[in-house]
Amino acid sequence: MKRIVRYVVGALLSMGLIGHVVASGAGEQGAPGKTPAATSAKAPVKLSLLIDNQSPTEGLRAVAAAAEKKFNIKIVFNLRPGGSEGDNVVKTRLAAGDMDDLCVYNSGSLYMALNPAKHFVDLTDEPYMADILDSFKQTVSVNGRVYGAPSGELTAGGWFYNKKVYAELGLKVPRTWAELMANCEKIKAAGKIPVVASYKDDWTSQLILLADYYNVQAKYPKFADDYTAGKAKFATTPIALRGFEKLQEVYTKGYINKDPLATTYEQALKMLLDGQGCHYPMLAFALPNMQAIDPEKVKDIGFFGQPGDDVSNNGLTVWIPGNISIYKGSKNIDAAKQFIRFCLSVEGFAIYMAAQKPTGPFAVKGITLPDDILPAVKDVLVYVNNNKTAPALEFLSPIKGPNLPQICVQTGIGIKSPLESAKEYDRDVEKQAKQLGLPGW
Repeated sequence: MKRIVRYVVGALLSMGLIGHVVASGAGEQGAPGKTPAATSAKAPVKLSLLIDNQSPTEGLRAVAAAAEKKFNIKIVFNLRPGGSEGDNVVKTRLAAGDMDDLCVYNSGSLYMALNPAKHFVDLTDEPYMADILDSFKQTVSVNGRVYGAPSGELTAGGWFYNKKVYAELGLKVPRTWAELMANCEKIKAAGKIPVVASYKDDWTSQLILLADYYNVQAKYPKFADDYTAGKAKFATTPIALRGFEKLQEVYTKGYINKDPLATTYEQALKMLLDGQGCHYPMLAFALPNMQAIDPEKVKDIGFFGQPGDDVSNNGLTVWIPGNISIYKGSKNIDAAKQFIRFCLSVEGFAIYMAAQKPTGPFAVKGITLPDDILPAVKDVLVYVNNNKTAPALEFLSPIKGPNLPQICVQTGIGIKSPLESAKEYDRDVEKQAKQLGLPGW
């Protein structure tokens, strides 16, 4: 199955479609403009939708407003935390039999940990599945049955940078990690923060480690297979350990802000936009958040993949779109299915993109991007069009230890060494692999 995922992800990326993953949720304000009135005098069918509280939701809310007018289906957004805290909320509510009608969540290994076949409605035979790319379906399938539909776009994991600061200091986009560190040294000497760290939202601490997977796969193509089989470990694989080392290096060299444990994701975005901080390791899905903060300054933000040590091989790690699932205990499954069908229609995508600029490829055939995509998205396209991408490890393996955010925070502020952190994560992964009953563990 992992070989199929790699093959089809490569096909998706080579198509040059660009869009964004919905991984977390925004505030409770609805889509811009007046919400259309329902066409029927009958009370609308209400569906609750659970989504985390840090991703942009303007596009999804616009589609929900249109669905209320067109189908008399009203979507009520409920927000949960992001990161490991949000994962626990979802797992606890599923265990208690108290889940929203619709649940937006990560695809891949984190989704598999929810036991989707037990909790969510089988969507395999829905008509839109013929247009969903196999690279996505593999990440939400159990025994050949599909339990989630794509929500948002494929996104890239790497480094945002402030192009104005780069121009001011005469810096070039780095091709190697050493060049990136040299840039950081010059930025530090200029009195600015080289790398913004927002560890108050612990999920953001993982990006340097996770975004390094392109470099891992480039040097060790079978790592995902061997890792899943229990043959490869982070602590004993030098190229995999390198991600933990990079995470700590930006701390030990004094390149991050002084208060990372008090800095939030939103504060980090503002620091980057204002030029107070020059780099922010993050997923490209942050672009709509930045656009909402300052629609002009976001045009000064560029993006590059996390560089490795080989100057001749620069690439980008990518994340498969998140998914929207229907809870089996919902009393309005038919209405929920109708809403998802609308989301994935040509009309639904047009509404979505009018309200929220896409930041990566959609996992649906025939959906193209508008001309006015942001400059950082165009930077991502360079990697896509040159076929210099690799999916994040969590989409090539069913294993992702649940404690990685906390482990990365400890690494990122020097509490534990990279090797100690890698060993701790290997133990975390082992527990999950055994829970999943994987062979070789």
